[in-house]
Amino acid sequence: MYKFSVATDSGCDLPAGFCSERKIHAYPMKYEIDEVEYTDKMDPEDCVKFYDLMRNGAVPKTSQMNPLEFVDFWTELYDSEHLPIVHVAMGSAISGTCANAKIAVDLFLEQRSDAKVFVVDSTLASIGYGMLCVKAADMRDAGSTPEECVADLENRKKNINTYYTTNDLKYLYRSGRVSKAGVIVATALNINPILNLDKEGKLIVQEKIRGRKNAFERIYAIVKELVIAPETQTVYICHSDCRPEEVRSFSDTLLERFHFKGSFISYIGPTIGSHSGPGLIAAFFEGQPRF
Repeated sequence: MYKFSVATDSGCDLPAGFCSERKIHAYPMKYEIDEVEYTDKMDPEDCVKFYDLMRNGAVPKTSQMNPLEFVDFWTELYDSEHLPIVHVAMGSAISGTCANAKIAVDLFLEQRSDAKVFVVDSTLASIGYGMLCVKAADMRDAGSTPEECVADLENRKKNINTYYTTNDLKYLYRSGRVSKAGVIVATALNINPILNLDKEGKLIVQEKIRGRKNAFERIYAIVKELVIAPETQTVYICHSDCRPEEVRSFSDTLLERFHFKGSFISYIGPTIGSHSGPGLIAAFFEGQPRF
């Protein structure tokens, strides 16, 4: 008998089929292109179409879950399962969605006074908080209480490391992550930045590497430095429509060099992809605490 439900949103970048199998309830986030509203289907084929539109000049606009959307989402889930809810939210340093979730708690409890809901600020993006959702599902299946789960996630989240690289900075420029001058220089010099999240979940440019291959090698070196007990964990790889052979090589190299027990490969969906654009690839793993 489960003791709680696991909830999140589609920005976790876990495929819809996987979420269904693991009973991870993900709210489908919305985005707009040319004033037409779309829903994140958490489906690889849909992601390919999305990035093709971006390559052809589309500029997607994302929106946060508002408090009333949270109330409706949790109410439907609670009425279906009648269990406390552990909601894993996108990091508050990246999006206001987490703040809206916390506002929504009191509104939800006004309608369902017998319910419990716990909001976890993941301090992570993309499949980084997807990893926390998977852990929450594991703990739920093992019979943990929601309080035990929340305590574990709060402790675990600081040890989830994520390192990204991309060869096209114009999308990060649009989202305000890099300056226009930085884009021009980086493009001219073939600079691929190494990006990561600090302990609060803020995206930072850690290093600037010349050439995509060299950027990958730098990520491998960082993994070697920071990873803890790779043989006991799965390395998660997320990408925004990179070439399949490049993604497979990235995964194979991580497995061969560090002996992770396996890899989980997924697309970066529209929620994050609207800001990163196509061509970004990231490795997520448990290791030394983020600073």
